[in-house]
Amino acid sequence: MSRSTSLNAARRETELAALEARPDIDVLVVGGGVTGAGVALDAASRGLRTVLVERDDLAFGTSRWSSKLVHGGLRYLAKGQIGIAYESARERDVLMRVTAPHLVRPLPMVVPVYRGDAPMRALIVRAGMGAGDLLRVLAGTPSSVLRGPRVLSARQTLRLLPGVRREGLLAGILSFDGQLIDDARLVIGIARTAAGEGASIITRCSAQSVSADGAVLRDEIDGRIIPVRPRAVVNATGVHADALDPRIRLRPSRGTHLVLEGAALGHPRAALTVPLPGSVDRFVFAMPQPDGRVFAGLTDEPLDGPTPRVPEVPEEDVDFLLERFNGALATALTKDDVIGSFAGLRPLLDGDGDSANLSREHSVTVSPQGTVTVVGGKLTTYRAMAEETVDAVVAEHRLAAAPCRTREIPLVGAASHEELDSLDAPRHLVARYGMEALDVVAEADDDPASLTPVVRGITPAELRFGVRHEGALDVSDLLERRTRIGLVPADGERAAAAAERALSEVGR
Repeated sequence: MSRSTSLNAARRETELAALEARPDIDVLVVGGGVTGAGVALDAASRGLRTVLVERDDLAFGTSRWSSKLVHGGLRYLAKGQIGIAYESARERDVLMRVTAPHLVRPLPMVVPVYRGDAPMRALIVRAGMGAGDLLRVLAGTPSSVLRGPRVLSARQTLRLLPGVRREGLLAGILSFDGQLIDDARLVIGIARTAAGEGASIITRCSAQSVSADGAVLRDEIDGRIIPVRPRAVVNATGVHADALDPRIRLRPSRGTHLVLEGAALGHPRAALTVPLPGSVDRFVFAMPQPDGRVFAGLTDEPLDGPTPRVPEVPEEDVDFLLERFNGALATALTKDDVIGSFAGLRPLLDGDGDSANLSREHSVTVSPQGTVTVVGGKLTTYRAMAEETVDAVVAEHRLAAAPCRTREIPLVGAASHEELDSLDAPRHLVARYGMEALDVVAEADDDPASLTPVVRGITPAELRFGVRHEGALDVSDLLERRTRIGLVPADGERAAAAAERALSEVGR
């Protein structure tokens, strides 16, 4: 493994010292979510001296609260938004075949069809799946990567979704989309790949002010102030974008998910997909995860009040999701089945109508002082958003830069499925780390106990790897964003001591 992709406390100090010594840089990226990391990778790979600063940790905000889906754009197609639908399908193809095949896998998704359902709705859903498959073909994704849709018998539907209501079940409509093993791991992979291209990735560092004359950074660990002189600034702070550019008008929308044990839904082998009443393009999904649990979401509610750094899950969201899923389940879910929950805020551009109907397209704008702000969009299209953003930076500030090449840059750990399948390493590690699974095993240092799971399959070796190579600086970084153990509070409590040991063994 190239050391140049490793992020850790020592490298952070080195990067800060270099920035103090040489404050003139090409591009300052503010925000360490998927968009900011994507911009840093794009800019650095074009030969620009790039620094990314993040007030908290990589993937601290919206990027880690997604549905973990790499969408092919079906919902946008239903709204007639052909451009963004095609872009989503194309970027899904890039992720699944080039940049992150180790992190994205095909996910079967099934819509049960019952006697008494409106026949027209079933026909529209099936037609929509067919149109989505046409997007797959146009994007160049072969059927060996994502199979086409088809209609299932009631028996086949129950085989994939054992927990659904049997009475009146006629059929199921099966389609496939991409599923991320972990959205936070995608962000970390992008950031580390950017570091390998020469970018400085500095967490726990905030942008105190940005002006035409420069920017003032603050090390959130020791409080020191670091003035820098970037030729260009990119505002990639998502739902907080208006803090750096007051001209931006956002209407954040809250998307809530519940965490359930797989047994509560009969251990599904596909995502249960339930249309919302009165809609043909909005669904809730119960998506099986690699650890056997299920993430059930998704709400789309406007945010009331100030924008929080970590959104809370309101009881009405829990009630809404349980009610929607219980209409399709044989055994009703209760709040006792909910072992965890999370909510993310979509940085939607302000517009007319309710939040569910606001555009998911992104926007790249330039402020009078030259700051380039990128907002909106979807996790799936982060690479295209980053490319457009850096194009705007280069044009606005007349920077000498090479053409974009991120479509051909694999993220750290990426390899073909043939290479991944032949790797002599534990399968659960290959699924999360790709070709770096061997480096995780090396963290065991001939101690078999280090490969014994602490909680839900996560081992001490992985915690050490997170500190040594993935930029984890404290317990919350390890439990909330490197491993996601903290999604279930009880699990986080059980793993806290192991995380503390990893930090002390590797060094903070």
